[in-house]
Amino acid sequence: MLIINEERLLKRIHTLGAVGLDAHGRRTRLAASDEDKAGRDLVSRWMSEAGLTVVTDYIGNLFGIWVPEGCADAAPLMLGSHIDTVINAGQFDGCYGVLAALEVVETLKASSFVPARPIAIGAFTNEEGVRYAPDMMGSLVYAGGYPLEKALASVGTDGTVLGEELRRIGYAGTVEPGFLKPCAFVELHIEQGPILDAEGISIGAVENLQGISWQRVTIEGEQNHAGTTPTAYRVDAGLAAAKVITFLRRRCELPDSRTVATTGCITFEPNAINVIPYDLRRRAGCADACSHLSHGDDLRSKRPRRQPQSAGADTRR
Repeated sequence: MLIINEERLLKRIHTLGAVGLDAHGRRTRLAASDEDKAGRDLVSRWMSEAGLTVVTDYIGNLFGIWVPEGCADAAPLMLGSHIDTVINAGQFDGCYGVLAALEVVETLKASSFVPARPIAIGAFTNEEGVRYAPDMMGSLVYAGGYPLEKALASVGTDGTVLGEELRRIGYAGTVEPGFLKPCAFVELHIEQGPILDAEGISIGAVENLQGISWQRVTIEGEQNHAGTTPTAYRVDAGLAAAKVITFLRRRCELPDSRTVATTGCITFEPNAINVIPYDLRRRAGCADACSHLSHGDDLRSKRPRRQPQSAGADTRR
């Protein structure tokens, strides 16, 4: 029976986990950022030290490939996940799958085991989708489900363009996505929910995937002074957003529902404490059976439109 080097695996997880930590211990490695580059450089070095051929494709997916003698023509087994993170992330999400795959390959090589086909380790670009949309971008482009040119032209939340950032950090790649056609893909992943832990189960097999839908919704109201506009005369975009959010939650709580919904981003205009918001933009994500809101829908008040009053200064003291 082969046994991995547990100490080596955990040391690498902690070393990679230290990349992107701020002074408060919060870990953030957004796709194609300087922190992502530092993490990629680390993983790429470990792949090279393990004797793997390191390749990056045009969407920035990073691969370490082991081709044993005599099986170059066989479809490879692909293992891996991603190393980009959300904001204030845990150290295992995605990274565990990449580094565990590397540990498996090193253990097999050290034992002189010769597989019947190549083994490729993949670290896919922008899985989280925090900086650039859509999420799971690198694997989606790799599988042919999203145009490469459109992905590279994606504008981030900070105004940057993904293709330009990949070139800046040195991971614009040299081969077309999909250059390897694996016979199978295996991903070891830390559980992101409480189910296995609550039931005392150490590992589970994923049988299906979520149907994910992201929405960007604009709600239009009327700007007015918060202190002097009676409730009956208000067209409050913030209130409308609250009703939409609670509506989605109620749908998720229906009997036998497996839907989840999250509103992760809200932007008010003019975003002042004493002004009724006239414009609200929210980004929500739904999984499985999703809400009735379609991409880019506007929720507009049915109340007759009036000219907004001047916000002025709040003189109540």
